[in-house]
Amino acid sequence: MERMVGTVSRGLRAPIVMKGDNIVEIVVDTVLKASKVEGFPIRDRDIIGITESLVARAQGNYADIDAIATDIKSKFNTDTLGVIFPILSRNRFAVILRGIARGTKKIVLMLQYPADEVGNQLVTIDDLDKKGINPWTDVLTEKEFRDLFGKQKHPFTGIDYVEYYRSIIEEEGAECEIIFSNDPKTILEYTKYVLACDIHSRKRTKRIIKAHGGERVYGLDDILTEPIDGNGYNEAYGLLGSNKATETSLKLFPRDCQVIVDEIQAILKEKTGKTVEVMVYGDGAFKDPVCKIWELADPVVAPAYTKGLEGTPNEIKLKYIADNIFPNLRGEELQKAIADYIKNKEKDLVGKMESEGTTPRRLTDLIGSLCDLTSGSGDKGTPIVYIQGYFDSFIE
Repeated sequence: MERMVGTVSRGLRAPIVMKGDNIVEIVVDTVLKASKVEGFPIRDRDIIGITESLVARAQGNYADIDAIATDIKSKFNTDTLGVIFPILSRNRFAVILRGIARGTKKIVLMLQYPADEVGNQLVTIDDLDKKGINPWTDVLTEKEFRDLFGKQKHPFTGIDYVEYYRSIIEEEGAECEIIFSNDPKTILEYTKYVLACDIHSRKRTKRIIKAHGGERVYGLDDILTEPIDGNGYNEAYGLLGSNKATETSLKLFPRDCQVIVDEIQAILKEKTGKTVEVMVYGDGAFKDPVCKIWELADPVVAPAYTKGLEGTPNEIKLKYIADNIFPNLRGEELQKAIADYIKNKEKDLVGKMESEGTTPRRLTDLIGSLCDLTSGSGDKGTPIVYIQGYFDSFIE
């Protein structure tokens, strides 16, 4: 019978994972049980995605704000700290900010505008145009920002983040001064001690500040890179990729994930005879077309994955081939011609017109986005994703 279905992505329901649980055993058992109950076979080159939160919870990789404060005091030892380019998020940054404020006496908080790094808007570009403000050159004080734009609430959360972040700092007993600028060098007019809180542009930000006179310059990836008072840590990413656990604690990005994905793959090979690819995934990389928010607030989409997920797709664009190579064919004749073309395609299609319009992204980023959209971030209860047919083509 002709096969009619290509890629299938299933969100698998798993137990609530707590500190000390065997994450490898839970994932393997969940996949095998789902296969039996739902009636789908385990095949070679199927893919298992495990949300990073599940791994971090099992590891117990948590930290409280006192640990953050201790590390801030140790690294900076200053009364005035510049905190620049944080994202606007209750889940991602608010608890971190509370810990930072607890570790110093004054914070000069420098916010990007009109939006943060992942697209959360303080104001719209149209607002800037109407007021004649150039975000690449103009530096605004909090008063100037309010005089120009008034109070601005996030369209999704209803939060005025300027007011919210100020309240957090002041609740911790620190003084707060807020400025708005997109130039990292601006903060050096206020202090030489700087914590860069951006995610994907952090290396550039730190380099610029250091080159222009910053004395002590760190990023969120440099905070909690080792355990403090028994708290969790991440040697590679520090506080990046963390999420709010409670009002005073964070779940950090998981550690040592490679051994986990490799072990899951090996056990499933032993139990089923099939080689299944496995990855740990965080935020996918996609953009909301209305509010312009990028989802990617984790430092990487996939902190670990098995070897079969290396590389990028090597695919041809079917409609390009149909319209340009075989424009005079129809029906079965066209399908056979395209199938033969796929079978004989080059091993590297980079730069070739046949691949024009395909997505030149890493497989782990593409699959991670699919996993993130499948599992969601709410109450679906499906932190494990099982994908079949991802590597299939038109000829299979």
